[in-house]
Amino acid sequence: MISQTLLRSGPVTVVDYRCNTGPEEKPYTEVHGGHSVSYVRKGSFGYQYRGQAFEMVAGSVLIGNPGDEFMCTHDHHVCGDECLAFHLAPDFVELIGGSTALWRTGALAPLPELMVLGELAQAAAEGKTHASVDEVGMLLAARFVEVASGVKPKALHVRARDRRRAVEAALWLDAHSHQPIDLADAAARANLSAFHFLRLFSKVLGVTPHQYLVRSRLRHAARLLTEPERPITDIALDVGFGDLSNFVRTFRRAAGLSPGNFRQAARENRNFFQDRLATLFHDETLIHSSTRTSSCTTTSDSR
Repeated sequence: MISQTLLRSGPVTVVDYRCNTGPEEKPYTEVHGGHSVSYVRKGSFGYQYRGQAFEMVAGSVLIGNPGDEFMCTHDHHVCGDECLAFHLAPDFVELIGGSTALWRTGALAPLPELMVLGELAQAAAEGKTHASVDEVGMLLAARFVEVASGVKPKALHVRARDRRRAVEAALWLDAHSHQPIDLADAAARANLSAFHFLRLFSKVLGVTPHQYLVRSRLRHAARLLTEPERPITDIALDVGFGDLSNFVRTFRRAAGLSPGNFRQAARENRNFFQDRLATLFHDETLIHSSTRTSSCTTTSDSR
């Protein structure tokens, strides 16, 4: 078993597990150290828990309850397995609820309600989305409680004070976006639990705190790229990206071109933006023309 801790945030610790154990190795008893929700992203294995035997495949979700023993088996699984695990802090578990019996569910078969969040969490862990892996991990755990219990969470009631908190948090994130900030830091600043802060911020502003943080960094980077020559690596680090490759990948996804090409287009190649605008208006004209033609055809056919 190879494990790598990807993130330690107040409410969530994210661990990547990769196991190559085969049927020739004898299984052994293990103990869950706390509450956890683990998404099986690849391969298969057996999971024995409280007298039950589960077959875990890609898309399955394994549930951990503190102090409970379990055993993983590989009797007929020879391809190995990989899991993305979210180990949850006690106060977060108390917040999202769920009885002891619920947390002793053991495992869930592949369910679309959880699989989509599991894949989003994996994409976030790989830096392929603006979502944060701890944010998605909390949503996955809360969604498990909802799906397994059949009880939907209460609608979030936003008051004027809550809106002010969210806006003040956004201003603080923007002013400090060049610094390392995680969800727990921002939530503590707002004097809220991380999960409640995530729900409130998203409800009021339409984006998660991490999405807003990344977009603030992109905004500052775009401005710096239009100024006199500065190394792109320096810009990436100055605005808060941990490394150049992450910055280039994120900027390209947002702007449709690399930071270097963006700089060149902004400072030297004016025709680039003119051409893009011309293409945009051309496509828009085609859409409207197609709509009018379709409308005329429908009208003619109906007579």
